[in-house]
Amino acid sequence: MRTLLPGAVSLLLAPPLLLAGVLLRLPHDLFFPAQLAAYASGPGRMFAAYSCFLLGVVALWPGILLLAHRIGGGFGLWGGVLALFGLFARAFHAGVDHLAFQLVRVLGQDTATRVIADSYGAYHVLRVCTVPMIFGWVVLAIGAWRSRALGRVGAVALGAMTAMPVGVLKGTEWLSVVAAVGLCVALVPLGVRVLRECRWPAPAVVVRWSVVGAGSVAAMYFLGQAG
Repeated sequence: MRTLLPGAVSLLLAPPLLLAGVLLRLPHDLFFPAQLAAYASGPGRMFAAYSCFLLGVVALWPGILLLAHRIGGGFGLWGGVLALFGLFARAFHAGVDHLAFQLVRVLGQDTATRVIADSYGAYHVLRVCTVPMIFGWVVLAIGAWRSRALGRVGAVALGAMTAMPVGVLKGTEWLSVVAAVGLCVALVPLGVRVLRECRWPAPAVVVRWSVVGAGSVAAMYFLGQAG
């Protein structure tokens, strides 16, 4: 049962992180010129917004695997595959977003906006993941309802993730908020249920692994900074 713990933590943490990122992007326009202007005027807030969203995307994969396993069958398999490919593509977009914001910092807003405008339609191989980013949630939602992994409300809320804007430097519109809230409604209660199913180790083991985990995170951070 301990193997459920990463999925439970993912289901509890990732959706609120995505929602925080979406809300922090308010009230700026959806499209990239407004996003670059927002970064120029408030880099700290926009860095926090895009970082929360990226952390939510990265942290979500164990929860998706757990949900797909509970759904089972073809809907679980293909819904999980499509949703994971969509998360990979969103992580790629986040890298482009980061570079675009650094152009604003180094070159200024006007020059950065021209550069992004001239290169915005450039082809990349993960464009094939546009459909998975949208329809993977539909397949998962149908499978979750059919298998009773989620109730009707939870399945509909999960399917609302199809409304999350796709692409580089996308801000927040009301559909983005609906999608992120829907993800929280669908997955956070499931995370609570799964967490209750987990068999917790002895307190000494929890403390030991907490120290090891914190040390590992710190080591990865400093190694990343050095690289």
